[in-house]
Amino acid sequence: MKVMKIASIITGVIVALFSILLLVQMWGNVMPWETFLKLSVTAAVIIVATFGLALLYREYIEEKSMKEEKYLD
Repeated sequence: MKVMKIASIITGVIVALFSILLLVQMWGNVMPWETFLKLSVTAAVIIVATFGLALLYREYIEEKSMKEEKYLD
């Protein structure tokens, strides 16, 4: 499904960027740890929300197509 592909791309980009930021923060301490923690929580929320919404959308579309094909009443 196209929605899951888009969600995977968004999540992959966020994880890759956060991984780079994590390494830079560990080795260089470029920002206060409070700000880094806030960015970490924000990244986690965005990842969970993106996949959650994609899964909900996919389930809705699958159920709709099954009803159209008369698998469900």
